[in-house]
Amino acid sequence: MSSKPSKDLETFDNPNPGRDYTIRIDVPEFTCLCPKTGQPDFATIHIEYIPSQKCVELKALKMYMWSFRDEGAFHEAVTNQILDDLVKATEPNFMRISAEFYVRGGIYTTVVADHRNPDWNMPELVTLP
Repeated sequence: MSSKPSKDLETFDNPNPGRDYTIRIDVPEFTCLCPKTGQPDFATIHIEYIPSQKCVELKALKMYMWSFRDEGAFHEAVTNQILDDLVKATEPNFMRISAEFYVRGGIYTTVVADHRNPDWNMPELVTLP
């Protein structure tokens, strides 16, 4: 196998750092292990962020997400770890991670975690007619 899971999150320079815009990424094949039973947990991870100076490189993100496959993690912990790691790598103006875990024992779990740069002023919402 030529690719391996990795915790390294590569970035590249934001091509439009003077403009607030949103990047949305969906990762529908996220897996980790239940820390209690060792059974696999499956989730779709939704990433939304407004970059500042850096954007996350998608192949590196794919390898990063893959790195959780054999790790035990509570849903709440892994969602916040993903947010913390992505914020550390990209230093965005805003980032939200929504982790939608598939049914386990008749229960669905969704965990949402946000980060906001305290020096960033959110643009005014534009409502179109």
